[in-house]
Amino acid sequence: MGSDDYVIFPQSVGYGLVIGVGFAFALFMVLTTLVLEKYRGEVQNSEMLMTGNRSIKSGLIAAAVVSSWTIGPTLLLSTQAAYNLGVSGPFFYGGAASFQMVVFSVAAIEIKRKAPNTHTYQEIVRVRYGKITHLLSCGYSFFQQICFSTNLLINGSSIIANLTGVNRDACIVLLPLFVTIYTLFGGIKATFISDYFHSVIIFLILLMFIFVTYATSDKIGSPAVLYDLLVQAGKDFPVEKNHEGSYLTMTSTNGYLFCLVLAGAGWATASDSQLMQKALAADPRYVLPAYTLGCLCWFAIPFALATTLGLACRGLENTPMFPTYPEPLSTQQINDGLVMPIAAYALMGKIGAGGVLTMIFMACTAAYSSEVVAVSSTLAHDIYKAYFNPKATGKQLVYVSHSGVLGFFIICLALAIGLAHAGFDVSFITTVSGIIVNVNIVPMGCTLFWRKMSSFAYITGTLSSTCVALAVWIGYAASQAEGNKINLTTLSTYSALAAGNTVSVFFPLVWVPILVFIKPANFDWEVWKTIQQADDSDINKSHGLTNILSNQQLTQQNLKEEEEREGFLRKQRNIGICLATFVVLFFLVIFPLPMFGAKFIFTKWFFTGWIVVMFIWAFLASSIILLLPIWDGKEALISICKQIFTSKGQREMEVIEEVNGIDHNIDGKLSVSKEKNDFEIKKSSV
Repeated sequence: MGSDDYVIFPQSVGYGLVIGVGFAFALFMVLTTLVLEKYRGEVQNSEMLMTGNRSIKSGLIAAAVVSSWTIGPTLLLSTQAAYNLGVSGPFFYGGAASFQMVVFSVAAIEIKRKAPNTHTYQEIVRVRYGKITHLLSCGYSFFQQICFSTNLLINGSSIIANLTGVNRDACIVLLPLFVTIYTLFGGIKATFISDYFHSVIIFLILLMFIFVTYATSDKIGSPAVLYDLLVQAGKDFPVEKNHEGSYLTMTSTNGYLFCLVLAGAGWATASDSQLMQKALAADPRYVLPAYTLGCLCWFAIPFALATTLGLACRGLENTPMFPTYPEPLSTQQINDGLVMPIAAYALMGKIGAGGVLTMIFMACTAAYSSEVVAVSSTLAHDIYKAYFNPKATGKQLVYVSHSGVLGFFIICLALAIGLAHAGFDVSFITTVSGIIVNVNIVPMGCTLFWRKMSSFAYITGTLSSTCVALAVWIGYAASQAEGNKINLTTLSTYSALAAGNTVSVFFPLVWVPILVFIKPANFDWEVWKTIQQADDSDINKSHGLTNILSNQQLTQQNLKEEEEREGFLRKQRNIGICLATFVVLFFLVIFPLPMFGAKFIFTKWFFTGWIVVMFIWAFLASSIILLLPIWDGKEALISICKQIFTSKGQREMEVIEEVNGIDHNIDGKLSVSKEKNDFEIKKSSV
């Protein structure tokens, strides 16, 4: 394989993946939705479509969080970081971009406490601040969603096109096509289930790469062999600003700058309403454990994958076994995200490259599905219902939601194709979006936790902070460039991106409280409890349900439940704050700073121990993501199987009706009475 020739598979493989596998997955998800409707009474009304009736348990939430965070750049940039920086790259990538999940769980619990019937985060912004602030918040969220989604499509299509020779533009169109179809049918529940399967497949392929690289490969086969290869690589291609140019040290100036960039860019995801949408779909009792498990399990993906393929790529690059030997990887190949697939091909041939293709496909399609549901929910509840039809029925909301799915699909295709032809790479889009939207994080937190936060502080704080962050980013890039030139290269340096992302997070932390002091408010938290669930009676009746609760009744039932759980949720929030503090300190301070200051170069035994810890972490994470959702949903799965394969346990639709909204106690049991029949159905989620 020459330095510019990296097409490994024929075009039939590429089109077979995006069309064949995409169609099969869409068909499976549509059938799953129909089975859940028939045997579990899960009618796809607006509440189920967009919030999953707020009943999803820990396993699926954790898998969904992992899936949402596992996008193409997670796989490609982390591997590229290991290739460029050595052992520090995978740790800094995983640590800097994972702690936000635990922090976010605290915010999610607070929303569950104070606004249990809300459909989106933007909805509580509108109720609290009014139209202008609400539209501004929607704008920041939509900008991040557009950046995120177009990034997914550019990233995934580029890799598939590079490895199979398919047309990149065609791939951009085909990648989200079948995702759009099953999302239209199944909504957020279909997204959760697809997230589970995507995450399981990614973890299984990850374990395959680890086993082959460090145990069975004739090219490496053990940590000791890779250690020797990395020592030699440090002599042949020393790392700038690493201690002694070594790939085996955490003393990496660029590594820590990369950590700051990712820490900032990771916050951008919190501005994206898709993460909040999954939190709103969770049963309140499972938010904290689900997001904590999601954080720890997701860390294993960039950490283990990059420590495996990224380091293997660097170690093998100057050996005859490497595909481009005697040429190293070109700058273009590295920027195209080809470190990971070329390393996999070097280790395992076409099987390895096929594994990479599958991981990229799974990561891109799952994350896109989450974005689609979030955007459609925002359009339905925050635009259509808020400003055009306040008395919208469930059927109308579903129609608008479906229209939003299709509209978002078209917008993303147009932007992705345009940006791809303009030459924007995935790392640039990922890190720059954070500079713009990170300024929304502090106002979001103040909205949830501070009565005195005002609309004035929200609007002025976000807009002015965005201007300051952009000015610092561009100004710093110009000051460091020769001749003060500003271009994609100078704007993409670690130091410039770190400056912009850091300012966008920390400047509002000082500026917003000053603005609140100038013009404070005094918000009554009870106002959020006036938010009503949607009126889905029209959809429920069309599906044959007769004993239907009104949206007012469902709203009151949910409020009553949250009052009973008030003490529990308050305790969960406090535990979450402690956990979040520990995770932030561990990943950014407690572990890396002493290692950075020690100027320690890994010995062979220390590197072997590092690999053992990495493997254990990856194996435990894989086991949790694979088994916990099955354990959570075992009763529902058994019930469905009994109904499909036996005549016992068949339940009439009219008896199951409103299983999504019937009064249930804190232990999760539903009581349904109907003239001649009394049933007690234990509530469960698949």
